[in-house]
Amino acid sequence: MFTPISNTAANASAANGQNGFGATNAADMQNQFLTLLVAQLKNQDPTSPMDNAQMTSQMAQISTVTGIEKLNDTVNSVTSQFSTVQMLQGSNLIGRTVLSEGNELGVAVQETEDADGNKTSTTRGTAAFDLDGVAGDVQVQITNASGQVIDTLQLGAANPGRNYFTWDGSNYDGDVSNLQFKVVATNGQDTVQSTALAPQAVVGTSITDQGMVLELANGKSIGYSNVKAVF
Repeated sequence: MFTPISNTAANASAANGQNGFGATNAADMQNQFLTLLVAQLKNQDPTSPMDNAQMTSQMAQISTVTGIEKLNDTVNSVTSQFSTVQMLQGSNLIGRTVLSEGNELGVAVQETEDADGNKTSTTRGTAAFDLDGVAGDVQVQITNASGQVIDTLQLGAANPGRNYFTWDGSNYDGDVSNLQFKVVATNGQDTVQSTALAPQAVVGTSITDQGMVLELANGKSIGYSNVKAVF
C-alpha cells in the first residue's frame, strides 16, 4: 500500500512562503521543487495522483524568478558599462568650455607687446543666450559684481534660438572677475523671453547617483544633461 504525501508536502511548502518553497532565489526554488517532485512521484497514491495544475504553476514560478534574476544581472551589467562610458566622456571634457544656464560673462584678458616693448592689455567678454522668438531689438547689459550697469551692447534684431555676443572691455579698468550680463529683447511692444547661457571651463568630473557631474572653474557643478554646448 502506498502512502500519499502530496498533501503534507503542499502544506509544508505553503507554510514556508508565498512561492510554495520558502526560497529566496531561483536556484533554491529549483532544488526544493525537484526534491518535492521526486518524493511525490515515489510516494503518490495511484488512486489520487498529484495535481498537474499545481505542478505547472510551481514550474511557472521558477521560470519567472529565473527570468527576473537574469534580467537584473543584465541591467546591472549595462548600468556599470554606462557609468564607465560616462567617465570616459567626462575626462574628455576637462579643459574644455561648456555652455549652461547662467548669467556669468566669460572674460579673457590678453596682453600683447610690440617691438618697442610697449604692453597692451585686451579684455574680451563672451556669452550667449537663447531667444524664444524673433526679436526686433536686443540689448545686452553688462553689470559688475554690485549689479551696476557698466556697458550696454546694442545687438539689433535677432532670430529665435542660440545667439552669441562679444563685449570689448578694453576701456573698463574695474574688476572683471565677476562680471554678469542681462538680455533685454523686444519685438515691437512685446517682450521676447530669453535664457542666458554662461561659458565656463570644466576642471573636473565625477559620477553620482544622478549621473555625471561637471565641476566648473567658477566653483559650481552642473549635471551633464544641463550642458547646452561644448567648445
